[in-house]
Amino acid sequence: MRLPPSASCASGFPLSSIDCAGSIGTLRTAVKTPTLGGAGATAGPYDRCVRLGFSIGYAPPGTNPTELIALAQEAERLGFDSAWAAEAWGTDAVTVLAWLGATTSRIGLGSCVMQIAARSPAATAMTAATLDLMSGGRFRLGLGVSGPQVVEGWHGEPWTRPLTRTREYVDVVRAAVRRERLVYDGERYQIPFRGPGATGLGKPLKLMLRPVRSEIPIYLAAIRPRAVELAVEIADGWLPFFFVPERARHVFGAVLERAPADFDVAPTAPLVMTDDVPTGLEALKPFYALYVGGMGAHHTNFYNDLMARYGYEEEARRIQELYLAGRHRDAAAAVPDRFVDEAALVGPKARLAARLDAWREAGVTTLICSTRQVEAMRAAAELVL
Repeated sequence: MRLPPSASCASGFPLSSIDCAGSIGTLRTAVKTPTLGGAGATAGPYDRCVRLGFSIGYAPPGTNPTELIALAQEAERLGFDSAWAAEAWGTDAVTVLAWLGATTSRIGLGSCVMQIAARSPAATAMTAATLDLMSGGRFRLGLGVSGPQVVEGWHGEPWTRPLTRTREYVDVVRAAVRRERLVYDGERYQIPFRGPGATGLGKPLKLMLRPVRSEIPIYLAAIRPRAVELAVEIADGWLPFFFVPERARHVFGAVLERAPADFDVAPTAPLVMTDDVPTGLEALKPFYALYVGGMGAHHTNFYNDLMARYGYEEEARRIQELYLAGRHRDAAAAVPDRFVDEAALVGPKARLAARLDAWREAGVTTLICSTRQVEAMRAAAELVL
């Protein structure tokens, strides 16, 4: 299922290392430029309105997710479209979304993301269908494979053939939510299980509950081009990480020009409202240094690779060298101001308004901004509602 143009959807990503996690509402301005893929395109996902939502992220160590729930409730009061919770190896997304759903009535509920390695596809289907049922059809399922450090180091699963695993996982989730009897013979998933140690007593089952919808919108978090291609092929939307609107055409345009007209491009951007732009940019640098420098091994860091594809190859290499050497402050200082300014929304209200144009013109159809500043949430709502 693809979302209709009028449907509400949004996304977010964890920003536990900085003081950011909120967002905006629904921008009614139509995108004025052609599609991300080329100058001659018409009637695609990039000539529709841009929707915006609230990123809950995950609770930083030592904090309680209820503090983030309060921000999400404020987002609903301000008219925000949706709120998305994340998980790494701390607070999980499902519990936070269940709590939020019970304390709100309208705002959409999204996972950005539920980790594929953390749950079987059938368990995810049960969770998604239950959240959707209890919230009255407000749930969006964002999925991601994470990386080797988390998958093998936390979940105890092998991080192999992530594209195959994602495709099969989505197949099983969709079939289960449609209440089909589960019979699946994949490379990664066999249902009923017939592998080593099987009793042979497994039988095809179908979901007992009656879902609100036979298809729940599925989004994929993806960084590498082949993963983005898979999102375009099998998902309803894409959750980009470190999206740089001015450079997105060069990096992702060839893939996204093949996206269906209702495919939702839903990046997340930190939002810092301040009259002191240089200080605002500096505040975000430790976050970018953590991912570019430390979220992966020396030769396997997808965030580092992405920054390099955006044209910051030398800077990405230097950030990683410093971070892996334990020089975290120096790594943060090596993050270019220009990169942060392109990937985030920083400045006073008038500057934020001007910067929003770049995201619209890049073909974004849902923009999620992260902030802990209530005043920034309110200002953003005034700009777009």
